[in-house]
Amino acid sequence: MSEQYHLKISQGDVAPYVLLPGDPGRVKAVASYWDKAELIASNREYVTYTGEYKGVPISCTSTGIGCPSTSIAMEELARCGATTFVRIGTCGTFQDHVKNGDIAIFDSALRLDGSSKLYVPAEYPAVASHEVVDACARARAVRGLGYTGHVGTTRSADTFYAGHAKPGSSFNDYWQSSWAHHFEDLKRMNVLAAEMEASIIFVLARLWGLRAGGCAVVMDNICNVAGESGQFDPQKEFDHSANHIERLALAGCETIRMLADLDAKE
Repeated sequence: MSEQYHLKISQGDVAPYVLLPGDPGRVKAVASYWDKAELIASNREYVTYTGEYKGVPISCTSTGIGCPSTSIAMEELARCGATTFVRIGTCGTFQDHVKNGDIAIFDSALRLDGSSKLYVPAEYPAVASHEVVDACARARAVRGLGYTGHVGTTRSADTFYAGHAKPGSSFNDYWQSSWAHHFEDLKRMNVLAAEMEASIIFVLARLWGLRAGGCAVVMDNICNVAGESGQFDPQKEFDHSANHIERLALAGCETIRMLADLDAKE
């Protein structure tokens, strides 16, 4: 198989099990927890490492921000032999009982992205694979690491600064009245988290007969972050605790390990 155009990987370069952070800067950090790790390729927003974690072959590829670049990564990884995808990253929450540093485990996604609509109609669900959700939620993957985990639906959207309840987030105070209750509505619908990639990962894996799931470290409560002013400064408002990368890396790696153990028993 020829080298893939964007990821610059070929058949044999990646393991069947792949972690998918968004940020290319996080890939090396995730791979630092492995027993063996090798940089395979780096091009545009895509960085790929392959190695071994507790005897399990594993890869990690950054997807960039949002569903369009993530769909490209998924297409090319699948062509090179990847069969199990676990999204790892950071997220916000809409729920007051969820705290910063907790792990949000995604069993489904609200499709507020454009990319998945180009693959399937709006009625098609974005759901994670049961085996991956179970592996993320099991005691050794989350609670055994000392982390509090919550399973639920994430909202995957194409925008970061739009949608806030008051003017002040989008540039030049641009705002639409339909945004005023958007976050509160999501809270009422028991939507757990907000991020930008899970929906396309779940849809594509389900379409292709592959497996996918995801988890993320909570960094803020989206309903409260802008406060009364409406101003939104993620550098100031987000919880940038040093151990967030460790949490998402270990939760993802342990999920992969348990999936590999399950596969070996079949």
